[in-house]
Amino acid sequence: MSKRYITIVKVENNPDGTAHCLKYRINDLLSFTKFLDLKWPNWKWFNVYSNNLEDKGTQLANFTKNKRPESKSL
Repeated sequence: MSKRYITIVKVENNPDGTAHCLKYRINDLLSFTKFLDLKWPNWKWFNVYSNNLEDKGTQLANFTKNKRPESKSL
């Protein structure tokens, strides 16, 4: 089964001031947010993109530490 979403997460700043971002493939937005809180407690934001063949790469949503997902999926 393929993952439903692709995410880009800003986890911190690099020493030179640029953003340190990571890419994850996920199915569950709530579990992913919990994972970020544990692994990267200072994460800033994440963007969610479609991983479906029809509209792959289309941005679906964005979230921050204060504006979190309210359900497992969009």
